[in-house]
Amino acid sequence: MPDRTLARSRLVAQGLVDRPYASPLDAVSALGLMQGQDLPGVLASTALRTRRGGVDEVLAALDARTLVRGYPMRGTVFLAPAADLRWMTELCAPPTLRAAAQRRARNHDFGDDAIERAFEVVAPHAAGDGVSRARYQELLRSVGIDPSGGRAYHILFVLIADGRLVHGPWNGSDQQIVLASETLGPGIADRFGGDETAAIGELASRYFRTRGPATIADFAWWTKLPLARIRRAVPLLADDVEALGDETFAAAGLHGRVADLARAAAAPLLLPGFDEFILGYKDRLFAMDEATHRALVPGNNGVFRRSIVVDGVVRGFWTRGGRNGSRTLEVTETEGVPKAAQAGVRRRFAEFPFVAP
Repeated sequence: MPDRTLARSRLVAQGLVDRPYASPLDAVSALGLMQGQDLPGVLASTALRTRRGGVDEVLAALDARTLVRGYPMRGTVFLAPAADLRWMTELCAPPTLRAAAQRRARNHDFGDDAIERAFEVVAPHAAGDGVSRARYQELLRSVGIDPSGGRAYHILFVLIADGRLVHGPWNGSDQQIVLASETLGPGIADRFGGDETAAIGELASRYFRTRGPATIADFAWWTKLPLARIRRAVPLLADDVEALGDETFAAAGLHGRVADLARAAAAPLLLPGFDEFILGYKDRLFAMDEATHRALVPGNNGVFRRSIVVDGVVRGFWTRGGRNGSRTLEVTETEGVPKAAQAGVRRRFAEFPFVAP
């Protein structure tokens, strides 16, 4: 059964109720990382947490290279502050990079030499304004690397996860691939004096502030960092993160904020498919029942549907139909959207920060 009290608290902590952040950079910096394989979705998720709520500001942050996308953990692409992505990736990505190297070792026609040849040909083009994904694949072909069969994706993943490239400015439909050396901030050595425990404490502080109440097990699931290493970092959590017992933490003062925002937290929300309210926790059943969870990820295929959330609970799913200039809201109900919330759902759709018209 959903836990409405927990769900409301997490909605408030996530910034989805009062939209507390002055800019997209402020929002993403607060959350630390936001899952981003659905690029229009993560841009919308960011906008939904900012005061003005516009996607144009998020695109401008990409163009300014203050926000970027990379592969810091779990082999998954995340939106991140450029100032933080390098140290976060150094902290969490090594196991995924080791697994990728093992896969290459089993593939006799695609080894580490392909990674280096790819970087040598791509790097000059990734300097400055960067290179499009299509041009990147052309460059691979120019040095005898067939980009099909997942090779182009794998090479790009490795070159981003090992700190050489990054997804940067918006080009109208995607992000340019640019040099990390021209874009990203410091790594663990320069930011934390090489202290990985301090880095874990910083990332955990951001997680608990913006996703709490949450547990150490939630954070371990999110980052895939070992529990023992996380527990060593608990004494380094920021002063504005408070313990709630049973290895559970939240932002200090969250209870009062939730009380102040109780009415607003009950209002309907339309969320993108990969929003951190849905994907930021080990157990999602705080916000839905098991039948709704099965419908959220049909066939457990890893593709999450867009959610309609009312009073913290997922009540259905939504899509956008029609054509440019005549878009329509299409709703699939599970729990059923309460009649009193239906006008609010339509209003949220009209206000939603779509990237494409």
